[in-house]
Amino acid sequence: MPLYEHVFIARQDLSNAQAEGLIEHFGTVLSDNGGKIVDSEYWGVKTMAYKINKNRKGHYAFLKTDAPAPAVQEMERLMRLHDDVMRVMTIKVDEHAEGPSVQMQKRDEREPRRERR
Repeated sequence: MPLYEHVFIARQDLSNAQAEGLIEHFGTVLSDNGGKIVDSEYWGVKTMAYKINKNRKGHYAFLKTDAPAPAVQEMERLMRLHDDVMRVMTIKVDEHAEGPSVQMQKRDEREPRRERR
């Protein structure tokens, strides 16, 4: 089955438990349609670059999935219809990266930046 990575932003006025509940909810939608969540990360409340629906901040969540295309389409459809979800981005990948995402790594664990000229 194809591999996907999803990032979604939920409204800022939700509690952390409600935001993590959205991850579980969309995971069950995916599993009901023949897919599975390989890994999920809750990134917390972050400030956005611009306002979305009059919100300056949002709960960010990241999902790594292994699912057929119809299951992903159904999950995306339900995410777009859900009142608490503001934005969704899905990317098809060849393979999932090992370990935590860049957002979850500590600064000293990241690869060093290139030097400026």
